[in-house]
Amino acid sequence: MGPGLLESIYEKCLKYELERSGYDIKQQVLASIIYDDLCFDTELKLDLLVNDLICVELKTVDEIKPVHQAQLLSYMKILQKPQGLLINFYTDNITKSAIPMVNEYFMALPD
Repeated sequence: MGPGLLESIYEKCLKYELERSGYDIKQQVLASIIYDDLCFDTELKLDLLVNDLICVELKTVDEIKPVHQAQLLSYMKILQKPQGLLINFYTDNITKSAIPMVNEYFMALPD
């Protein structure tokens, strides 16, 4: 497809390809916030959740910045998911633009 399209287009196509490969995919997953005794819904939406384990956040930006990585780490923490993948589609080499991430929940996964 190449760079220059809307993020939503890449999201739909990636969801299609992952489902076609047998993965369970949830799209635009809402994240609820739990803070102390307070729990509330938000407008925060994770792009894709793969097999209820991997948070996938897609971007179409000139350059991935630390705030993009922080956003994915926040989604992973809020949703209590162990792994994440940040993918920037605004590139000529998609394999070099994917950033895998793990957090403290990763250590709790069985071997």
